Amino acid sequence: MKDNKRESYERLTHIQKAVNKIETFTTNVNKNDFLKDQILSSAVLFQFSVIGEAVIHVETLLLDRYEYTWYKVRAFRNLISHEYFNIKLEAVWDIIVNDLPELKQIIETILDKEF
Repeated sequence: MKDNKRESYERLTHIQKAVNKIETFTTNVNKNDFLKDQILSSAVLFQFSVIGEAVIHVETLLLDRYEYTWYKVRAFRNLISHEYFNIKLEAVWDIIVNDLPELKQIIETILDKEF
């Protein structure tokens, strides 16, 4: 029998690790450097894909207890996987700078409160 709480915990820790990797990859990097470095942008996009896939496997009832735009995380994963040719790296950089800190905080909050 599947243990949904355990799987949710594991997936949330995957998200936490992926966020930390993105932060590590982009430390001391500016937007221009990010846009020019194909290896870096590919690595970051893979981690965003991990985040989006992991969110899909976290219990919906658990996520619903926390106000966050979870659908955007899933949609970004789908964009990376299926519409990769439409990715704008400038927008990815904006997500790193403007959205990733909030996602990191909400994931840490969920892990602290729920587990």
